[in-house]
Amino acid sequence: MLDQILTIQNDSKNRIGNVVIMGIGEPLDNYENVVKFLRLINHKDGVNLGARHISVSTCGLVPEILRLVEEKIPVTLSISLHAPNDTIREKIMPVNKRYSIDKIIEACKIYTEATNRRITFEYAMIDEVNDSKESALELAKRIRGMLCHVNLIPVNTVSDTGFERSSKEKIAVFKEILERHGVETTVRRELGSDINAACGQLRRSLMEDGQTVY
Repeated sequence: MLDQILTIQNDSKNRIGNVVIMGIGEPLDNYENVVKFLRLINHKDGVNLGARHISVSTCGLVPEILRLVEEKIPVTLSISLHAPNDTIREKIMPVNKRYSIDKIIEACKIYTEATNRRITFEYAMIDEVNDSKESALELAKRIRGMLCHVNLIPVNTVSDTGFERSSKEKIAVFKEILERHGVETTVRRELGSDINAACGQLRRSLMEDGQTVY
């Protein structure tokens, strides 16, 4: 990971200003290497990138979130939440059977209190799954008062998943309910979905064609 940053900076002659650790796989499953990387890019003799310019995405591995508190590297945590309750989340994220939403949110509160860094809750908007007014209200009640931000993501349509994107109208209503209850909310800008090259789409199409994806 460090080599990628150094290569890009060397080739482009531009300094990398932000780093986001996410993608296929769970970053905190590779905890030791991720923390080593964070220290290298944060250190003044390394890349010298401020912690507030570094984000780590996780599906909500509670023990590792609590370990990060002890590392004293106050990066921004992005939590792939995607549901207001355990019933819905377990249907779309099996990891919820290990760590419930209550446990994740409690760990997030400990993290924000220790670091004074705002948590980002990622929430993929899936039609007729997690996009109802009731879901918005339930989510708002769970997280209001926290140092947090919700990022609503219009889910990218991928064949065979059975998931469809929520309508713009539903997303707008969901956002309005959260904001009315004091939860700062944005809607992620879409890129690439019109040519099936957005998040998850390109990899899926290559897999269906029998190609190896690296």
